[in-house]
Amino acid sequence: MSSLTHLECSACGQRLEPERPWQLCPACEHPLLARYHLDGIGRAVSRAELVRRPAGMWRYQELLPLREPGKAVSLGEPATPLLRVPRLAGRLGLDGLLVKDEGALPTGTFKARGAAVGVSRAVELGARTLALPTAGNAGAAWAAYGARAGLEVVVVMPETTPSVIRRETATCGARVYLVPGSIADAGAVVREGCERYGWYDASTLKEPYRIEGKKTMGFELVDQLGWRLPEVIVYPTGGGVGLIGMWKGFQELRALGWLPPDSPGPRFVAAQAAGCAPVVRAFERHAERTEAWADPATFAAGIRVPKPLGDLLILRALRESSGTAVAVSDETIAATMELAGAAEGLVVCPEGAAALAAAARLRQDGWIGRDQTVAVFNTGIGLLYEDSLPGREARLLAAGASLPAGAAGPSVAGNRRG
Repeated sequence: MSSLTHLECSACGQRLEPERPWQLCPACEHPLLARYHLDGIGRAVSRAELVRRPAGMWRYQELLPLREPGKAVSLGEPATPLLRVPRLAGRLGLDGLLVKDEGALPTGTFKARGAAVGVSRAVELGARTLALPTAGNAGAAWAAYGARAGLEVVVVMPETTPSVIRRETATCGARVYLVPGSIADAGAVVREGCERYGWYDASTLKEPYRIEGKKTMGFELVDQLGWRLPEVIVYPTGGGVGLIGMWKGFQELRALGWLPPDSPGPRFVAAQAAGCAPVVRAFERHAERTEAWADPATFAAGIRVPKPLGDLLILRALRESSGTAVAVSDETIAATMELAGAAEGLVVCPEGAAALAAAARLRQDGWIGRDQTVAVFNTGIGLLYEDSLPGREARLLAAGASLPAGAAGPSVAGNRRG
């Protein structure tokens, strides 16, 4: 059973009972956070018992909000790989580089975590129709889990959303609508529809349970590291729910005594695109909130968010962890996608490439030490961005032609069989 006790406003601290479909705080309209009876969890289960369970996000069910975990809406979520990438690490000067590859999840992105918990909890609260805006992969994930649960799903996207993501969302039965402009414009359409028709608003941080699924990225990361924290976590930040979730989740693990209460780190890094960097600008100005980015422009659709609703929490997490925020150009993102593929066979998404590029920048600036353990999140598989994949086009050979000299490059020692 979940040990969920109440919801708490992230700004004014108001407590709300959790069995109503709350959206934002009714007093100040800030995001709500789920709170748990941590003392009870500590008495009911030990860390040693927990790690004997099957790997995956449901291993941590006591720290998730479902009243009946056995009825979770699931598509078989695995534990995602935590990869050592020595050739890429060498190119970037980061000997302790690790890549947490979320592309292994259902629907191909980390959004599956938030959708699995968010849809499961929506079912418990009696929702019948879910509605949300998305600039990236959230729509496909919520459509898939909504279909799995037998719910209707309405998704509104900017018309610039990659075509594969639009088709994936529609394939899972959602009603998909495109609007001119950014995710903020899509959000306005969803808000009006929810008010008119009584739909369950599943927009980022409008409901408090997506974040609970996302925090399992942090649980899984430290679990895979032998219950150690990395020194730095670099996270591609649009709405920032994953960053907020991991920051919250580590606080819960410390309260349980599963992490040393005085253990340093991780320092969180918010990676953004130079064409849409409201968090970077606010961080550099020492502001508590972001200002809406006037003309968001980047092919990394998942981080093309002009003003994240959870900006207060993102900036708090960065500052409390002694972290930072970095913006990188689209040209650098594309080059990093190509580098990750050629060096390690990783087809990373543009958002994951932005995080890798941010880590490289911070290494060059000396903010990250060469030997520090740095976990970079690749939030989805790059194949969902087929129009943006940077590899060279295949070359057409005439019939009967031989391969040109140098086609394969130098052989690698140990690859030949004698």
